[in-house]
Amino acid sequence: MPIDAAKATSAEPRTTELAWDHKDVQLYHLGIGAGAATPEKPHPATDPDELRYTLESALRVLPAFATVAGGGMAVAGGLAAPGIDVELAAVLHGGQTVTVHRALPVSGRATQTSSVPAVYDKGKAAVIVLRSEVADDDGPLWTCDTQIFVRGEGGFGGERGPSARLELPDRAPDLHTERHIRPDQALLYRLSGDWNPLHADPEFAKLAGFDRPILHGLCTYGVTLKAVVDTLLGGDVTRVRSYTTRFAGVVFPGETLRIRMWQEPGRVQVSVTAADRDEAPVLADTVVEHS
Repeated sequence: MPIDAAKATSAEPRTTELAWDHKDVQLYHLGIGAGAATPEKPHPATDPDELRYTLESALRVLPAFATVAGGGMAVAGGLAAPGIDVELAAVLHGGQTVTVHRALPVSGRATQTSSVPAVYDKGKAAVIVLRSEVADDDGPLWTCDTQIFVRGEGGFGGERGPSARLELPDRAPDLHTERHIRPDQALLYRLSGDWNPLHADPEFAKLAGFDRPILHGLCTYGVTLKAVVDTLLGGDVTRVRSYTTRFAGVVFPGETLRIRMWQEPGRVQVSVTAADRDEAPVLADTVVEHS
């Protein structure tokens, strides 16, 4: 059996040393569209608010950077766990949560502790739940909870796991905006550490069932959080407390994301669809909790 759920969940946590600097942060921000024109910022390259993502002297770190800091990709860590041996072409990112314990530093060194709290049996697929807790000398920095969906690896008799869905508010969104995904967006984003050929190699994408490479789910994740911060949180990345989503569908480079937002006390609920494909769902069950 490629997945031994008992072995994966009972294994000792694994530790990894992480390090990053301003160049890693800037590259990540560029990979999720910093410096590109948006409906709110038609001339962004010199926009003071946008320079907070791109200029080292003004740099602030979007919390979604936690998913790539130090090259410690959460999905890669999950696939390296004891008891797990799966084909990369069968793997999709199911969901992601980042909980921020304090503002992410522009540069730093930290220790990542990874474990597998659960492996769920969805019948025709398995879901591997990975938790990564990151701390430096000053204490906890962030926690990442990642759900990895592996096609064809279910049916081993395990628990099915939670399946609750978050309903959208029964009213018009308080704000909606669009973000265009450049044709080369995945090629730039993957330089932050996610080298899965699914996002660059057409032949590999066909093996995975797609007619062309798809965008990283975590790239869409970052694009969306940046849109929420820029439009509803005054551009202040330090207001983000946690950010969770379920990856409901794929995005192809060159498409446009339609992002709808509903403000509630202490949080923003978000829906993301593909504007070019009849509002096909992209991100669902998405919430940004903030101060």
